[in-house]
Amino acid sequence: MAITRRRALLSAGSMLAGAALGLPKAANAQQASLPASAVSLGDFELLARERMTAMAWEYISGGAGDELTLRWNREAYDRIKLKPRVLVDVSKLDTRVNLFGRELPFPILLAPAAYQKLVHADGELATAKGAGAATMVVSTMASVSIEEIAAVTRQPPWFQLYVQPDRGFTKALVQRAEAAGCPALVVTVDTPIPGLRNREERIKFALPPGIERPNLKGLNTAGSSHLPKENEIYNALFDPKLTWKDVEWLRSLTRLPVLLKGVLNPDDADLAVKSGASGVIVSNHGSRNIDTLPATIEALPEVTAKVAGRIPVLVDGGIRRGTDVLKALALGAKAVLIGRPYLYGLGVAGADGVNRVVGILRREFEMAMALTGRTSIAELGESALWQSQQEKNR
Repeated sequence: MAITRRRALLSAGSMLAGAALGLPKAANAQQASLPASAVSLGDFELLARERMTAMAWEYISGGAGDELTLRWNREAYDRIKLKPRVLVDVSKLDTRVNLFGRELPFPILLAPAAYQKLVHADGELATAKGAGAATMVVSTMASVSIEEIAAVTRQPPWFQLYVQPDRGFTKALVQRAEAAGCPALVVTVDTPIPGLRNREERIKFALPPGIERPNLKGLNTAGSSHLPKENEIYNALFDPKLTWKDVEWLRSLTRLPVLLKGVLNPDDADLAVKSGASGVIVSNHGSRNIDTLPATIEALPEVTAKVAGRIPVLVDGGIRRGTDVLKALALGAKAVLIGRPYLYGLGVAGADGVNRVVGILRREFEMAMALTGRTSIAELGESALWQSQQEKNR
């Protein structure tokens, strides 16, 4: 049944009691329905704003500073034009991709996102169930443990790691991810300190009672001596002393592929290869750390050129359409990750919402391949993109 604005507002009104407690509105509704009218990722964003608490909405949708990079991440995709071929037999499409010895049915992963119980009562468990054939990357800051998540995913989840100042705890966390069956480790390298998030400051963001960080259980950050006491910009959960030597140390701890997430500078991508990283993720942290960074799709070509096929390059940020997935792969990405869109699906209808978001994007990607005359991932290169004569002469 299509959802009207009036029905959505009435539904939102019935959820106010739960919202007052800082709980996900959809979790307190009698029925978190999946509207038939939600046919694009943009539709889910609109519905999610009505169903999420104000705290959850500002936390998830907000970016750093004036949110210029947040806007650029999306707009940069809009400026890229496709170059189709016609009269190609597209009756069979092959969207499979191989990453670190495992075959994925399509090149779309779910990016790590913290505190998903802010959005839905089941949090990451609902995401894991809704992900289906998509690989989920589980955040260190998840509100459900990696062990519980790994037990319900169809594809083994990857684990995203914030290296802790307590290296012994970090080592134990890596071992937990291994024991849970995670086939890859994603190390976030662009967050030595928290970012400037004015939206969270204005709303006085705080985790409601009952939302915890089970992956960090047992971590003692009280009286952390590695941080300058007089400076407010530091946070005991992040390590401003993290360097390339720590990447080498992490590699010595595990046989899992280690990907570095948060690489924008091609020189850093080259260092990642030389340090033994198994892959890089071109990311500006969803534009949540520092404003006026370039859009990730703009940074991607320089990174892939520098890496030159030595390790896989993935990208996140701003992906809302199947054509965006095609453009990212045409510019050298091996796969893409989405973040906010599946969280919007989670907020709208739990596992069903996540599943619908993934399904929509996968279907749109397949349509984009067929309608540009490409039948396999291997056929996606810059020939699939339209370039003006001016761009060719640059």
